[in-house]
Amino acid sequence: MQRLASSRRLLQAALVPARANSSLSAAAVAAPAPENGADAVPKMPAFDYTPPPYDGPRADEIFRKRAQFLSPSLFHFYDRPLNIVDGKKQYLFDEDGRRYLDAFGGIATVCCGHCHPDVVEAIVNQAKRIQHSTVLYLNHAIADFAEALASKMPGDLKVVFFTNSGTEANELALMIARLYTGCNDIISLRNGYHGNAAGTMGATAQSNWKFNVVQTGVHHALNPDPYRGAFGSDGEKYARDVQEIIEFGTTGRVGGFISEAIQGVGGIVELAPGYLPVAYDMVRKAGGLCIADEVQAGVARTGSHFWGFEGHGVIPDIVTMAKGIGNGIPIGAVVTTPEIAQVLTRRSYFNTFGGNPVSTAGGHAVLKVLEKEKLQENAFVVGSYLKEQLNKLKEKHEIIGDVRGKGFLLGVELVTDREKKTPAKAEISHVMNHMKDMGVLVGKGGFYGNVFRITPPLCFTKEDSDFFIEVMDIALSKL
Repeated sequence: MQRLASSRRLLQAALVPARANSSLSAAAVAAPAPENGADAVPKMPAFDYTPPPYDGPRADEIFRKRAQFLSPSLFHFYDRPLNIVDGKKQYLFDEDGRRYLDAFGGIATVCCGHCHPDVVEAIVNQAKRIQHSTVLYLNHAIADFAEALASKMPGDLKVVFFTNSGTEANELALMIARLYTGCNDIISLRNGYHGNAAGTMGATAQSNWKFNVVQTGVHHALNPDPYRGAFGSDGEKYARDVQEIIEFGTTGRVGGFISEAIQGVGGIVELAPGYLPVAYDMVRKAGGLCIADEVQAGVARTGSHFWGFEGHGVIPDIVTMAKGIGNGIPIGAVVTTPEIAQVLTRRSYFNTFGGNPVSTAGGHAVLKVLEKEKLQENAFVVGSYLKEQLNKLKEKHEIIGDVRGKGFLLGVELVTDREKKTPAKAEISHVMNHMKDMGVLVGKGGFYGNVFRITPPLCFTKEDSDFFIEVMDIALSKL
């Protein structure tokens, strides 16, 4: 609580000057559209790093190889795909050495910043000693990281299972819930995304990400979406659907309930206040376990709390994570209680690379950097400032229908009609291309593909925020 109070004071200090004068941020919001299509490019914040010259394959050659040798399902952003060859902190560099402000963070993955020296050093030092043995032997890296992760968890969430990704973590969590309860039925939320393997595809509730394969035992409840949902911000009304699913769609007993605290792939959708406590209570009364998918919302990204579920005042039975815990290293984890963890002793559960010493050494370094550099506090202060500036843009541009999220997990939904909330699918691509041309990279998502996903590294600064706002303002003005 003391840290949060301190963060709030810092936030107030950051916001007062922005309100008191018409400096960068105010000018950014008020910036006129360039006349006659002229390219008025805002000045990017200074940064003391020059990448080494790149002499590798060019974008055209890489694109050709991708088309020939990689999955045809791969897609890319921008009319002219970028060849990113270097990164440092919150910036990326292309093949020509041009610098870009990274407001996407590798899909909410890079939390400490690109190539953070402490994380790189931990990975390199471990790789020099031993890159892989097996968890059948002892190695301190996995045990040290598990202990550090457990120290970040509330309640009795103390046992860690390591995986290689968020999909794997959610697959394991769903299996644990079903084994522990003896029930197959799982409840998830419409518009949620939990992975693209057999079990997680069933829990995922967007047709965009679902193949026509057998998916059984999952019921999708009404999404408590304050912007597009039927009940606005009344969380308890949405939760009634969970109870009705239990009563009419199952035997009255369920295996579990899985949800994100803020839906990432679904378009940075915050759950209506009061929803999760009521839903958790209903599920537990039906014998189920509550699973918090923290793959995107966790690891300090929301700023106000280390884990997204903490912002809802609940304690899950199982927590899954990935992305931010590795800062780009492929690693995921499931954390649960000692009692629930015992179900995996009924047979032999094994993951060859889960808990790999290089990955866990890197993950442990990430936790240390987050603490040392107060990046959670920065996510709260700067993220709140950025959200306020985005709301000012909303006042100026009719195409912005909604601004939402917390910390550095922010969404801006574009609509062609605010009243009808008609998705601006084509327009968002035009804006993204204009922003890229001015040096800003940002993601997009949502079921309709019309939501900016702003998920930068947690070292993003107020100056970066001002630059981002100015660039977005100009790009929106070009529509």
